[in-house]
Amino acid sequence: MRLRIFAALAALSLGALTGCGGQSGTTASGTLRIMAPASPGGGWDQTSRTAEQAFKTATPDRKVEVFNVPGAGGTIGLAQLAGEKGNGNLLMTMGLVMVGAIEQNKSKVTLAETTPIAKLTEEYEIVVVPADSPFKTLADMVTAWKADPSKVSISGGSAGGTDHIVAGLMAKAAGVDPKQVNYIAHSGGGEALNELLGNKVSAGISGVGEFAEHVKSGKLRALGVTSGERISGLDAPTLKEGGLDVVLANWRGFVAPGGLSDADKTALTDLVTKMHDSQTWKDAVAKNGWIDSFQTGQQFTDYLNAEQTRVKAVIAEMGLVS
Repeated sequence: MRLRIFAALAALSLGALTGCGGQSGTTASGTLRIMAPASPGGGWDQTSRTAEQAFKTATPDRKVEVFNVPGAGGTIGLAQLAGEKGNGNLLMTMGLVMVGAIEQNKSKVTLAETTPIAKLTEEYEIVVVPADSPFKTLADMVTAWKADPSKVSISGGSAGGTDHIVAGLMAKAAGVDPKQVNYIAHSGGGEALNELLGNKVSAGISGVGEFAEHVKSGKLRALGVTSGERISGLDAPTLKEGGLDVVLANWRGFVAPGGLSDADKTALTDLVTKMHDSQTWKDAVAKNGWIDSFQTGQQFTDYLNAEQTRVKAVIAEMGLVS
């Protein structure tokens, strides 16, 4: 059944790439398309649209478009990208979430079928509850969690992704079986946010940039962040301060289709580097509380390979993969 659903979703989404498939050697002109392999409102969508504006500043004569291909932790989009072999006008935003989702969903398409272009940012995660939640502190949530894990629902991104990993690591640190975590997965951060604002879940986990403004406005309460030290400008303790020894940073970057010529790979890397160096991008990184962790070339390829090994081990230990 899962395979039939996957195939149907991929077929329905295929039209999103109409007009750009199969192109090669065209990175110097034409429309650059950026795939956000998730629903609008989440971290990949936010990163993609931020990059779109920065590209337009850095390369004003180049047309840039963002489109969404949600589903299965980004693996629906990954499958589409794999079908665009040799297309030098296409980037896909991805990151730690996708690395986990590939394992969780047993995806037949892996990152080995892509061309790594650049690591862009790192971002810490934040654990929040609705403003009127009975959980005033992380300790309150842990107490309820220990009493009955099923009654503490946690909304976040895709199964096996960063948010899910944080929930599992928190449970383990609290003495709760990670397999008993009542985790509600979504294909985009917007869905998780709506559940929180509608008081439909006990708590939510996402990147700091996705929830920070709602914490500052008082609509959500922050119980903790996954950084080693408090984050400047955000009224939130660390998870370690709350008694859970959990520190984890999410990361995001760009990959392109496989089969690129050396010239196309160089052209795309140079284009992304120019985007990264723009003031528009630098301002957005600061505003969103992201950490600049730019890597390209073999350095990013080596990092990506190491992350796949690390994440596979983590989610297997937590029982997130059968």
